[in-house]
Amino acid sequence: MKRLSTLDASWLAVESEDTPMHVGTLQIFSLPEGAPETFLRDMVARMKTDCEVAPPWNYKLAYPGKLGRLVAPAWKVDKGIDLDYHVRHSALPKPGSERELGVLVSRLHSHPLDFSRPLWECHIIEGLENNRFGLYTKMHHSMIDGISGVRLMQRILSTDPNETNMLAPWSVKPQRGRKQTGDKAATLNWAFNEALEALKIQVDSAPKLVSALSRLVHSARHPEDKLTPPFVGPSSILNRRVTGQRRFATQHYELDRLKALAKKADASLNDIVLYLCGTAMRRFLLEQDELPDTPLTAGIPVNIRPADDEGTGTAISFMIASLATNEADPKDRLAAIQASTASAKAHLQSLPRSALNQYTMLLMSPYILQLMTGLGGRMRPAFNVTISNVPGPEKPLYYEGAKLEAMYPVSLIAHGGALNITCLSYAGSLNFGYTGCRDTLPSMQRLAVYTGEALEELELILLAKAEPKTRPKRKTASPRRKRTSTTVK
Repeated sequence: MKRLSTLDASWLAVESEDTPMHVGTLQIFSLPEGAPETFLRDMVARMKTDCEVAPPWNYKLAYPGKLGRLVAPAWKVDKGIDLDYHVRHSALPKPGSERELGVLVSRLHSHPLDFSRPLWECHIIEGLENNRFGLYTKMHHSMIDGISGVRLMQRILSTDPNETNMLAPWSVKPQRGRKQTGDKAATLNWAFNEALEALKIQVDSAPKLVSALSRLVHSARHPEDKLTPPFVGPSSILNRRVTGQRRFATQHYELDRLKALAKKADASLNDIVLYLCGTAMRRFLLEQDELPDTPLTAGIPVNIRPADDEGTGTAISFMIASLATNEADPKDRLAAIQASTASAKAHLQSLPRSALNQYTMLLMSPYILQLMTGLGGRMRPAFNVTISNVPGPEKPLYYEGAKLEAMYPVSLIAHGGALNITCLSYAGSLNFGYTGCRDTLPSMQRLAVYTGEALEELELILLAKAEPKTRPKRKTASPRRKRTSTTVK
């Protein structure tokens, strides 16, 4: 058996009917030219036949009951995994538009995973308009985080459009940065040295951890410090109790558009993402007369996994930043976000890498305790919304000759946090996935539309002076810049 880390086990501990703790990815492919009508049926059959199921896909809980998950969280290998259960083939109703796809993914993501089986499902979805199909995969957050999930799914794909007979996702083992050895004595010696090093790290990092936490407490009483601590964001409609039903929406932008704005504003790409999300939320709340006087805050996961490590489990830290939703002027809003993220990054970077896991657990423990005790959504939130940006593949990829057109993250929500926005880059684009509670946030899909309009507004503000005054007006018949969205009503 393999014991779970404290952070991974916490995702099991907060699992409930209303708050399933799985994350997902929606990949959209275009069928190869000349593909037969049975292409997808044959592909699914091949995926299920004569294939080895590799870790973490073959892991299941040793003690799947709620008490077992709390007291003795551990994985064991399922030697009789049923692929007919885990791998499912679905079809969209006509016309098979983005809307029908969004409705189906919303429904699939609302269903909890079966804890008596390995905690994943894969759905192949045919019938998407323009000769395309979808691949929706979900896995419990205790098994994988966003970075490792993207890397794991990326490894099944190829840059060669002519490659065929490719492995199924569950047949690919994750790569570890540290090489394993078959020498038992050497392994025991390595483990002993690692234990000593871990003890030394805890002793050495304790003063820096205390200093970092003390600064968070200080900044709560001194807003001029620009460091945003937990529990300073206001209570809002985003932070109420949630039900088990989810809504999913998407937006797709060219990375060059966002990078041009970041360069003009002397900001990071993440600053622009936070600005777009914050501006969309400000408008969404204003329309409902629910905008708080104090700024909303964002909890931002930060990857601490080495570049060559695709291991299972969670390897993230966390920072909190202001979204400046109280600022009416767009330039002031962006400036406030930049100042907040700069302070948060400097604070996180002041800690040694070896201490980040302890810092993350200490920072997140009040949030996790809220969820475990049922207080989530009944008291002031640790932060108002989760916003993350996950780097994905930079080159176009293929599976069995089918071109990957877009990748969208489908994330989790919990009591006190009815909205999650996760971005995933791929081949020159940035794809936004909005996951929200269907009942707590009606018409949540409008946030996707408002994000696009916030981008256009910021372009007019920041780039207008750089354009020639004699530039001719765009004709009304001209096509708009590429922007697609999946909206679910």
